[in-house]
Amino acid sequence: MLTDVLVVGAAIVEDGRLLAAQRAEPPELAGGWEFPGGKVDPGEHEADALVRECVEELGVHVRLGRRVGGDWPLGKGYIMRVWLAEIVSGVPEAKEHLDLRWLTADELYGVPWLPADLPIVRAVEDFLREGYSRRGVT
Repeated sequence: MLTDVLVVGAAIVEDGRLLAAQRAEPPELAGGWEFPGGKVDPGEHEADALVRECVEELGVHVRLGRRVGGDWPLGKGYIMRVWLAEIVSGVPEAKEHLDLRWLTADELYGVPWLPADLPIVRAVEDFLREGYSRRGVT
C-alpha cells in the first residue's frame, strides 16, 4: 500500500505580512507562488524538517507556532502540513526560489499561488486579518 509523502510548509508572518516564495522548479510549477518548505526525510520529525527547510531555502531560523488546518492534499500522493512561523534570526533570501515577497492580507491574491496552496492562503488570510502576527505565532 502506498502512503502519502509528507511535505511541510511555513506560513511565515511578520508585521502583518505573509512571506510568499516563487517556485523555480520543476518546470510545470515554476513561476507559481507557495509556502516555503519541503519534504520530510525518513525518520525526521515534521517540525525539525520545517526548520531545516527554512534554513536551506531562505537562510533563516524560525520558531513554529500552531498548525494551519489539517492535512492539505497536494495531489500525486503528497500531503502538506503548514505551521504559522516567525523568524528568530536571519533575513530571508531566495536561495532556491525565483523571488520572495511579503504580502499583506489585501495583497495575498496579487500573485499566482499554486492551486494546491490557495485553500491554505485563505486560512492564513484569516490570521492576518485578525492581527495574529501582533500576538505572535504561538
